[in-house]
Order: sequence, then C-alpha cells, then structure tokens
Amino acid sequence: MEQLKKLEQVQKTMKLIESGGYTTNHQDSDRFLANLILLLIQPCGELNSETKCSLISEHLPKISVGFLEEVSHSLTEEGIMAVNQPQGDQKNPVQNTFPISLNTKTDIGYSETDFEDMAVIGMDAMQRANSTLEDFVSYFMFHGMDVNTPQSIFRYLPVLSFTESYIYQLDTWNEKMLHISTNGDSALRGSNVERNRSANVRVMKVFRTDPIKPLVLLLEHHGLLTERIREELRCGEEYWDLERKLCCSLLTKNKVSMEDVMRAIHLKSFDYRVLNLLLYQLRETKVNDLHMEFLSISEFLVEVSDDLKKRIWNCMGVAFVLLISDFLFVPYATSKTSERCCRFDYEDDVLENSFNILRMFVRIYGASEAQTTLAKCICEAEEKYDRLLKNLDPQLSSKYQRRCEEATKEGGKISGHALGTWNMPPVIVDEDLYRSNVLNSRSTMSTYR
Repeated sequence: MEQLKKLEQVQKTMKLIESGGYTTNHQDSDRFLANLILLLIQPCGELNSETKCSLISEHLPKISVGFLEEVSHSLTEEGIMAVNQPQGDQKNPVQNTFPISLNTKTDIGYSETDFEDMAVIGMDAMQRANSTLEDFVSYFMFHGMDVNTPQSIFRYLPVLSFTESYIYQLDTWNEKMLHISTNGDSALRGSNVERNRSANVRVMKVFRTDPIKPLVLLLEHHGLLTERIREELRCGEEYWDLERKLCCSLLTKNKVSMEDVMRAIHLKSFDYRVLNLLLYQLRETKVNDLHMEFLSISEFLVEVSDDLKKRIWNCMGVAFVLLISDFLFVPYATSKTSERCCRFDYEDDVLENSFNILRMFVRIYGASEAQTTLAKCICEAEEKYDRLLKNLDPQLSSKYQRRCEEATKEGGKISGHALGTWNMPPVIVDEDLYRSNVLNSRSTMSTYR
C-alpha cells in the first residue's frame, strides 16, 4: 500500500508539472523531475524551500556525470541501492527511492482527479475478470505448474488478477465509448442525464490520452514490465480502436477492410498474452516462443468459436452453451427470435453493435459468400494449429488435448468429435431490419406482461 501511495504522489506531481508548463514532453524525464520536486518538499532540519532552491542553484552545476556514476557504483557495491527494488531488475537502481511521508488519509487528499493516472480497479471489473482467469489456469501446464496445487495459483494471483481486472475495466469503458459513438445523445438516457454525460466525458478523455499508461507504470514500478508486455498492451489499445472503427463502419454503411478485421480478431486475445508474459516474468523464466505461437493460434480459434457459438434455454429459462457441430450453413436469420429457444452470440452482437467476425465477413463478402469464406479461414488456422501441436513436447501436447476435451464436455458437448466441431449461425442480411424486429417484439411482449 505504501508503494501505491508513493506512486500516486509521483503521478500527481507529474500532472502538476504538465499543467504548470514545466513538462519536458518525455515521460521518464518528467518522472525524474517529479521525484526531484518530491525530494525538495521533504522536511530537512531547518531548511526552507528558498534555501533548498539556493543550494540546488549553487551546487547542481558542479555535479558531473562522472561523480554520479562514482556514487552509484559505490552505493550499489554496498547493497544500498538494491533496497525496495524488485528481484531480478537492477537496470534502474535509483528509480522511486525518494521517501514520501503520508500519515493519514487526510494527508493524501483523495479525490477522483488524484486517481486519473493511477491503476485503480472496481469490484465489477474484478468479477468480470474471473472468467478469463479461470480459463488462463489451463496455461499453467506450459509453465510446468500444477493447477491442483493452491500455492501455484495464489502465489501469482494478485498481479494476474489486478492486471486482467484493469484490462476488463478498460474494455467496459471501450464498450461505453462504442455505445456513445453509436447512439449519440441517446446514450445519456436515465434519471440523471448530467451525471451520465459527465461519466461519458471522463471515459472519452481516458481513451483520448493513454488508457494503458497507469498499468504500464505500475508494472514498471514492480519490475515486471518488458518490451513484449508493453507491445501486447499497445495491441490492446489498437484492438479497441479497430473495434470502434469497424462497428461504426457497419452502422454507417462505410467500407470495411479485411485487413482491419483479421488484425482485430488476432489482437482480441491480447490480455491472455499479457498474462502469459507476466507469468514468465513472475517466475523469472525465459519466454518460450513456440508455446507463445501455439497458444496464439489457439486463442484465435477460440475467439472465432466464441463469435459463432449459440446458447439454448431449457424449460426453466436457464441458458447453457452448445458447442458447434460440423460446417452447417443456414442462409438467413428469422426475425422471430423471441419464438426460438436458442440464440447465437452473433445475433446478440448484431443487436449490441459489437465486434463479431461473421458480421464483418457478411459486410465484406455478402450473405451468400460470408460463411464459406470464413470456413476456409478456420480450416487454414486449424492446419496451423495441428502443425504447431505436433512440435510441442509429446507429454505437454497430450495434456493440453485432454484439457481441451474436458472443456468441450464442460460446455455441454456429449457426442461427436472430442474437441467439438463447427457450425455457422444463420446470416443476418439486413441488420437494421433485424434490430428493429427484435426490439418491436420485445416491446410487444413487455406490453402483454
């Protein structure tokens, strides 16, 4: 908690530097100046601020690079600079070493603006992140970890859970951004219009600046940030940008780029790759590129499968996932959705204007070609998956396949291929008409209740 308080003070000072016109336009330089300012305001005997500034003006020009290196070398040899540094990261031993004295909550002065540059998560984001964390446990075998050993999970859970929760929180805000861009002022409906408008402005401000920055700073502070993790987080920002661009293009009847669509679907699982890379860092082991490549193509197939799966309601109205079977193509979707006892996720994505690969293929290739073109894309990915699977260690390969079979059964598939097969949802030719029919049907049903 003390480290988070220090980080909060650094971020707040950097913000004041920017607003005061003292910024260097370089993140590391501004952080250095922030730490220097925080040092200057610390009590030091009877010295006041004016005396401290005079000392700096008089003596700082006399301090050379050579002297700094000599001091750094001397302190490092004595083990002083290693204090409070994350294990295995001594690249910047003097970073964040200035003590900040914060005794009470009043001293901190918590407010909403104070947290703008801090990585802060909410309970809803933590709860939503659970599903991903449960899935991610299957990656443990690629690290030689036993999922049945609680220590294997709880040892790394705080970092993994916080990171995934933060990403989920940004994803929720991105959905809100998409909703704003889709519905305009109608997104402000509710009992408190001004409050909703204010919240929307804050969300838009986050995405106009650098939404990943607080998480990057936190991981960097704990010695966990690598260039590959930084790049995957950038991929997350790129995915959110593409999602908003593509979904808005569908509504406005603008051209959709196949390159953008394939880029987006491959980027979509960036959070799994971030978690995987973090686990390598936490365990202080070298990244296995073969494993990363195999899991990447596996993630792609899972994302496509999620876009195509359907849910069936039993007589009690409880939904469960039905794993898809064979390449079965249905030419169009009925508008009488309310009369059916099942629903494809694809249909929900149309209603909510969310990214879905079949939606994009329908726009690009038309209703008659979308399903077969997507099927070819899936077959090519499966061929690559099989090829990489054979390159894995035989024991790991067998273990991973058994886990996939278990997951298939957990999803409700009790017959057919052990790993499940593919099915295509009925194509929605006219999305506007489909949305209108469904909304009218819901309105009619609510009237008769």
